[in-house]
Amino acid sequence: MKNIRIIGLFILIALGMVSCEKDDNLFISSPEPSEEVMFTNTFLNEYVLTSETKKNIAERFVWNAPNFGVATPNSFELHGAATEDFAEFTLLGSTAENNYGVTVEQMLALAALAGLDNDPDTADMPNSGSLYFRVRAFIGDGGENAPESISTVTALNVVLPEAKGEGSGIEVSTWGVVGGATPNGWDGPDIPFYTTDNPDVIVAYANLVDGEIKFRQNNAWGGDFGDANNDGILDQDPDNNIAVTEGTYRITIDWSDNSYTIETFYWGLVGSATPNGWDGPDTKLVYDYNTDTFKTVVQLKDGEVKVRMNDTWGGDYGDANGDGVLDQDADNNIAVTAGYYLVTVNFNTLEYSITETKIWGLVGSATPNGWDGPDSKFTPDFANPGVWTLDITLADGEIKVRPNDTWGEDYGDANLDGVLDRDSDNNIAVTAGTYRITLDFSDESSPTYTIE
Repeated sequence: MKNIRIIGLFILIALGMVSCEKDDNLFISSPEPSEEVMFTNTFLNEYVLTSETKKNIAERFVWNAPNFGVATPNSFELHGAATEDFAEFTLLGSTAENNYGVTVEQMLALAALAGLDNDPDTADMPNSGSLYFRVRAFIGDGGENAPESISTVTALNVVLPEAKGEGSGIEVSTWGVVGGATPNGWDGPDIPFYTTDNPDVIVAYANLVDGEIKFRQNNAWGGDFGDANNDGILDQDPDNNIAVTEGTYRITIDWSDNSYTIETFYWGLVGSATPNGWDGPDTKLVYDYNTDTFKTVVQLKDGEVKVRMNDTWGGDYGDANGDGVLDQDADNNIAVTAGYYLVTVNFNTLEYSITETKIWGLVGSATPNGWDGPDSKFTPDFANPGVWTLDITLADGEIKVRPNDTWGEDYGDANLDGVLDRDSDNNIAVTAGTYRITLDFSDESSPTYTIE
């Protein structure tokens, strides 16, 4: 019996030793509290802020969830400021999540506090700079004694593109006019249609020659429309090209019933001050969808002008009161002095303006009027500000570009690299032929040209 007790004691001791050895190998994890909160997402080099996208998320800020060593969920606040010292800040949002999306509108509000401005008339206020952000993590009610952590400050670079005005709300449609009667023939690019207040109706303004036209989408064939029956309803039947005669037209399509109209339509400037006097033909105004106005550039003489449609009297406009609003009153001729002008008319409001401008022209031994001028005038592409085009037949010789038939701001190309310059010996040599010349002054510091 005694031996049995001794053996049992040894077994108990052995079991205790094994148990101790196992306990020595155990590691109970008890992480130290990590109280620091910080942003964890990657930021852009630059954020472009516009009022058109103000409802969009500019950036979704993401941060870690700090451990304050208390079994209580964290709460977070995202702060934004115009200055790095956060002397004053804006509470952008509160959340129990570890992320928060800041809208463009919120960033624009901070940009205003930072003195940033995209108005071109306030040159003293920059349109780019830095905005500052931080996140605060806390538990409980976030009161004075509540554990909290505030991240280091992060600066984001923002840009407010220069304001271009509200615009007309009119856009270029995907549809266009193509055909042998159009300026670019059957290969295009097509004359564009524009949207209107009615989503089913589109309109185009076209200078056509004798020939045929059709309507197609995205300058591509397949699904194009014509009118095989000449009944004013578009169809996709064979042999449905639409025959037209030379003229300036407004073409309207109503997709609700596939109806269309082609009507002679143009506004023009007439009068003793215009190139062709009171008898015309008038100087035609061109549609500018960006502003929903009609415009032209023209060299005027001392005299008077009026605005009329389709080179015909009846319904013509002048300005009897000299208030900048067209009317049909008696004695309403508009007096002007000689010069180079941009004429703009808004037929929605009847407001108009006649302002001095530069009209670019081509001069040189290869041009019809030689080095003495008057120059062959370029036509502005009002849909693409800064772009001017000229279709011209040239002789062997040289050319340059200058404004308003005067020297002093003339351009040539000394390096023949397609970039206009004012270097010495920069006349551009050309051979006889018919060309389309395009000037691009959209970047006035580096204007370019093409001769095709």
